[in-house]
Amino acid sequence: MDEQMFCFQCEQAAHCTACTGKSGVCGKSADTAAAQDRLTGALISYASQLIGEGRAPAPEQALLLMEGLFTTITNVNFDPQTVDQLTESIHAACPGIGFDYDMANLWHEPDEDIRSLKSFVLFSLRGMAAYNYHARVLGRIDPELDRFFCEALQTVGSECSIDTLWALVQKTGKASYRCMELLDAANTGAFGQPEPVEVPLVIEKGPFIVISGHDLYDMKCLLEQTAGKGIHVYTHSEMLPAHGYPELKQKYPHLKGNFGTAWQNQQREFEDIPAPILFTTNCIMPLRESYADRVFTTSVVSYPGVPHIGPERDFSPVIAKALELGGYPEDTAIPGINGGRSVVTGFARSAVLSHANEIVAAVKSGQIRHFFLVGGCDGTRPSRRYYTEFAKLTPPDTVILTLACGKFRLNDLDLGTVAGLPRILDVGQCNDAYSAIQIALALADAFQCGVNDLPLSLVLCWFEQKAVCILIALLALGIQNIRLGPTLPAFLSPGVVRVLQEKYNLMAVTTPEDDLKAILGEG
Repeated sequence: MDEQMFCFQCEQAAHCTACTGKSGVCGKSADTAAAQDRLTGALISYASQLIGEGRAPAPEQALLLMEGLFTTITNVNFDPQTVDQLTESIHAACPGIGFDYDMANLWHEPDEDIRSLKSFVLFSLRGMAAYNYHARVLGRIDPELDRFFCEALQTVGSECSIDTLWALVQKTGKASYRCMELLDAANTGAFGQPEPVEVPLVIEKGPFIVISGHDLYDMKCLLEQTAGKGIHVYTHSEMLPAHGYPELKQKYPHLKGNFGTAWQNQQREFEDIPAPILFTTNCIMPLRESYADRVFTTSVVSYPGVPHIGPERDFSPVIAKALELGGYPEDTAIPGINGGRSVVTGFARSAVLSHANEIVAAVKSGQIRHFFLVGGCDGTRPSRRYYTEFAKLTPPDTVILTLACGKFRLNDLDLGTVAGLPRILDVGQCNDAYSAIQIALALADAFQCGVNDLPLSLVLCWFEQKAVCILIALLALGIQNIRLGPTLPAFLSPGVVRVLQEKYNLMAVTTPEDDLKAILGEG
């Protein structure tokens, strides 16, 4: 095939505009991009037919929607054949569709603000679907949310006004917040409330498996199947917060530590690794020959030529590969980006709010001057050093909340403590933005003020569609003064950006020094 792609859904978009031609910056081929467009068009038509029946979709129908949307997220699926198989599954489930929505209608929409707002909603739905999928595998389903997915997709595929789309952006933000709440309930219900824990960045000698991604159910299945086999399990990237959950860390002592840093460093860090790597969600990059024969995928992740573990979650091939490779002959340190030998995670809302009285007292007494939420997605641009430098510059009487893989820019820094708390508090995965919001709401209640009146500033980094759905949720909650980087999304038109700036004072990051001075009123 001689496909030509158009994709501007992630921060890597070429020239901060869009990836076109035969491949994207992420490594996705034009064939895969075209398959994902066909899948999205089928999903829009499928959702429109379901909602036209006047009821929420059945659980199996909603699951198909979530799998389809999840598959189109950046760095999830590089295999056009498996993407087309999902499209065929949609046609089989709903043979009366007749025709699929043509995504070219959206990408070539002449009104740039309409295209921008529809894209904002669609990309948010993709991120929300990932969270919804993770919650579903743990038994948490919300029929009203399932119905909203259908309504929103139908609107994206329809002729509508700017006002209608702005209203949909607000509704999508509220639905995104509910998705994160649903997943939080699923994770804490299954694995307990996260607790602070120090996680070593040293790989012990002997056989081991590295598990990357976000899905805690996959983690549990792997830990169950490796128990008693002499194999250690190490988290990678967004799986790091698994160490904070009591039903995982305390129940399975062979969950040992964390391997490497953020997802974008894997091609270097996985070089000749003597162990298999299991990818569970959107953290996979184009594979290098030096470790390609050690990679496995599961769930919606797929890569051409890589063994895939099906829905039964039988990880026997991964276990066999770990035993065959044998691991390192001696304990091997793989330090953090800043040279640290361990990191701390597990500071979700229950852990932080157990110190609420002390935190409030420390703020009132002047011990704590300000809180920063510095986190989000990491990525490859050199400008992302901004977040490390910003953290280093924060005064010693401030606290940094961090989450998602963006934390690897700063989570191994030794910034000391303030008022008895570590100055860096890792709240968890990207979906744990819900937990961070709950911390902010609780503090606002304690101080009897609004969240925007707290000594709290959000300095966020974005990369892909789960970050987009978090941003849209924060805006729907009325959160003001968010600093976003390293660039503003290419899919946001100048007109849409202007409205977001006027209504929410959304702004792009500048330099760590200037932004910090502005936040603390020192400029």
